[in-house]
Amino acid sequence: MNRSEIAERGRRVVRLEREALAAIEERLADDFARAVETIHASSGRVIVAGVGKSGLIGRKIAATLTSTGTPATFLHPADSVHGDLGIVGREDVAILISKSGESDELLALLAHLKGFGVRTIAITGDTASALARNCDVALDAGVREEACPHDLAPTTSTTAALVLGDALAVALLQQKGFRREDFARIHPGGALGRKLVVRVEEIMLKDNLPVLHDGDTMREAIVMIAERRGIAIVLDAEHRVEGVLTAGDLSRLIEREGPVLTLPVRSVMTKNPKIAQEGELASAVVYRMEQHGIMAMPVVGARETLSGVVHLHDLMRARVV
Repeated sequence: MNRSEIAERGRRVVRLEREALAAIEERLADDFARAVETIHASSGRVIVAGVGKSGLIGRKIAATLTSTGTPATFLHPADSVHGDLGIVGREDVAILISKSGESDELLALLAHLKGFGVRTIAITGDTASALARNCDVALDAGVREEACPHDLAPTTSTTAALVLGDALAVALLQQKGFRREDFARIHPGGALGRKLVVRVEEIMLKDNLPVLHDGDTMREAIVMIAERRGIAIVLDAEHRVEGVLTAGDLSRLIEREGPVLTLPVRSVMTKNPKIAQEGELASAVVYRMEQHGIMAMPVVGARETLSGVVHLHDLMRARVV
């Protein structure tokens, strides 16, 4: 078999799974909303359970819920009847995952959960199954066929269950008003945590700022831009930012005829420039810089007065890019 044929096998898998997800998207309606409302209204945790490949998907769903502000834990159905049911509380909600909806271990766990008064949500490929009929809410994860050429190995069906779990987690995140700051609080480690907690004032240049005032000319501006990393900031009498001058402004200026060194900076500067606020996440500033093609940005404080300058290179060194 040549490489083209092997690649086509891979494309077939992606195609089948994409088509299955499109069908699930079309079916997503009131039952999904009820599932989100059920979890949101609960004061307990989410208990996620499944057997085999569904159990592996369940572990990931529990982890995603927890990391987005909905405390969750995975409970293996077999272990549950040997003492692990002790983690279940009356206010919990359970998500039970099964392609067939007829797993003996999962149905046994469902009976115990009902005895505790726990609200239950099924993610199943068969909405007529015993699991779907006996849960409070059933989400349809049915697929036409597995990507496995024998229609046996869980592939498309596990992807469907995983995506429904992600959809629940994200919808709950939005329902709770879970913010970037909340995400940072529970992800303090590594590069991700740093991106979400670093504020722009921790990185900005605070001393010897490239400042110009009323009456300054392009002669002063050109020297300042060359010496101060490509930016000069024009302030008014109250130390508020009126405009900025950059290397790009200089490039456009040299195309003009006549003397340029004596031009007032106010005639060349970019008025109402993009600025950053003290307290703003550095990652948000990076996004705006990239969006507008800016290499440096003034930072202002509570009274809109200049407090610093932040450079893209400094943000990169701080590992928030």
